[in-house]
Amino acid sequence: MSDATAVPTHCPYCALQCGMSLRPTGSPELPAEVVDRTDFPVNRGALCGKGRTAPSVLSSRVRLTEPLVRCPDTGDLRPATWEEALAAVADGLRRTRADHGADAVGVFGGGGLTNEKAYTLGKFARLVLGTSQIDYNGRFCMSSAAAAHGRAFGLDRGLPFPLEDIPKTGCVILVGSNLAETMPPALRYLTELRENGGKLIVVDPRRTRTAEQADLHLAPRPGTDLALALGMLHLVVAEGRVDEEFVQERTSGWEAARAGAMSHWPEQVERITGVSVPELREAVAMFCDAGSGMVLTARGPEQQSKGTDTVGAWINLCLATGRAGRPLSGYGCLTGQGNGQGGREHGQKADQLPGYRKLDDPAARAHVAGVWGVDPESLPGPGRSAYELLDALGGDVKALLLMGSNPVVSAPHAAHVEGRLRSLDFLAVADVVLSETAALADVVLPVTQWAEETGTMTNLEGRVLLRRRALTPPAGVRSDLEALHGLAGLLGWEKGFSADPEEVFDELRRASAGGPADYAGISYRRIEEEQGVFWPCPDEDHGGTPRLFLDRFATPDGRARFVPVVHRPAAEETDAEYPVVLTTGRVVSQYQSGAQTRRVAELNAAAPGPFVELHPRLAERLGVAEGERLAVVSRRGRAVAPARITTAIRPDTVFMPFHWAGEGRANTLVNPALDPVSRMPEFKVCAVRLERDA
Repeated sequence: MSDATAVPTHCPYCALQCGMSLRPTGSPELPAEVVDRTDFPVNRGALCGKGRTAPSVLSSRVRLTEPLVRCPDTGDLRPATWEEALAAVADGLRRTRADHGADAVGVFGGGGLTNEKAYTLGKFARLVLGTSQIDYNGRFCMSSAAAAHGRAFGLDRGLPFPLEDIPKTGCVILVGSNLAETMPPALRYLTELRENGGKLIVVDPRRTRTAEQADLHLAPRPGTDLALALGMLHLVVAEGRVDEEFVQERTSGWEAARAGAMSHWPEQVERITGVSVPELREAVAMFCDAGSGMVLTARGPEQQSKGTDTVGAWINLCLATGRAGRPLSGYGCLTGQGNGQGGREHGQKADQLPGYRKLDDPAARAHVAGVWGVDPESLPGPGRSAYELLDALGGDVKALLLMGSNPVVSAPHAAHVEGRLRSLDFLAVADVVLSETAALADVVLPVTQWAEETGTMTNLEGRVLLRRRALTPPAGVRSDLEALHGLAGLLGWEKGFSADPEEVFDELRRASAGGPADYAGISYRRIEEEQGVFWPCPDEDHGGTPRLFLDRFATPDGRARFVPVVHRPAAEETDAEYPVVLTTGRVVSQYQSGAQTRRVAELNAAAPGPFVELHPRLAERLGVAEGERLAVVSRRGRAVAPARITTAIRPDTVFMPFHWAGEGRANTLVNPALDPVSRMPEFKVCAVRLERDA
């Protein structure tokens, strides 16, 4: 077949949503092959190994091809028809509601679901089930940055500027991100930045492949990023580097934020973080001497019990130096999951309605209820956040419908969450593979994958994209929209739940109209013609908004808000019993919980299993050799993996990737302590001890 047969689409993995094309092969073993798509501006043809091997998961050898229902006699999952499976799900949800009330039914979504699915799932929960108990795994990824963005700017969009602006700025501070492994095609933007004479500062406790590219690498102790940002702001004030005109004209709240920063003098910050005063001064000079600058954060500073304040401190640094609301400057969050941005905009989050509206806002409720044709008073109020919802399973919440997530591996305090899932009266899971979570379900619904369905995604820039169907799914597979359409009908809603993605998107446009994330002017046609459209886009004559805040911020008075913050310790500090800090993260050849990538031979060959990264001095003290099995023990459990000894990590810190289940499951160890604003768990820092494993 010629390349003319290839269908333009996007990668199924991270929030770059790299452009690619798929050419059908006709083979059940590998139904499609990737063809380079150089016209898409985000990746310009570049793909990482995950993207290039993505068609492998389309194989009938590794994916689900028929529904499964648990047999009451044997306890095993057995094949079933769609009619039987949907009837079993409807019966389980209906019975739970009748016996225990609407809020006894929970719904858990995912940051990889299309906008159409996320919208429909939220609508299904609130209308069909009448439950307030819905949240999604994106709470574990971007929620702290979203909260801080909203507090400071009045609006949350991962990047308020397109990626193409990054190489043109003067200095980038990259905090807690290893782009070289998590978003490899994006590394070119940092390479081009340096080629253009710009400077790169990387903040990370590990000397990662990304940190190796930096002009300056700061390696703070995990959990101390807040103190680091406050120490830099202290020096900005002390050295007379505040942009007084910008602060006066475009911000509010500076005096209180200034006072907070001035209580964090450099020597104190050095003791807290381990970053020396000369390094702090060098970083401030590098950032402020450049004519423009950006701070980009990722999960490092965000996945903390003080993540919102930590991101807020970095935003304060941007505002004080005039690095926000101006061309080639600003704060941005490197969103993680494929639709982590759109997934939090359209209603699967516990406190939100479509268009990024607040569920407790009467005007928002009235608008969305009008689109849905219901009484605003019938809509339930805000529910529990993701971890709190998972923690309530088997207690107040007795049945769960889960789509596109694998919390058995990805949730904090994972062994506890697995126990809560097992304690449910009823669990239904829709997924493309039999994940560790799906294996616990009473009913498993096999759903279409990215290449087998059409739908929109919103990447980390706020660019709304269209993924076109390139392949016909196997006969026993249906889309999530078809599954929700069928369930709604069985539960008494014959209308209002279309299985056609474009019809759903057109309804989403109406529901989002006038909201912070306004998609009203975006259509499938425009997305195709314009290589994506940036929201907000309030009408079809509007060109979209690639760059936010250049004229005013999205606050009532148009000013950005400084939020005063002070450093506080992690929820769990080291002590004599647990003397080492654990931090977690990703490796280049696996993705999230690994449910899909662990089924790809090429990726497993590159990253076959978990490991514990530790410094040679720590290894020597323990008497541990390279490759030796090492147990990492926290107050919540124990994980075992081979030792990987390297000078690229601090001597007081160990690192584990979180992609694997079983004895090497890193999230068994992590602390579910929650940020009081974002409800983000503290994945990035907990106290552990290390033991040689017999």
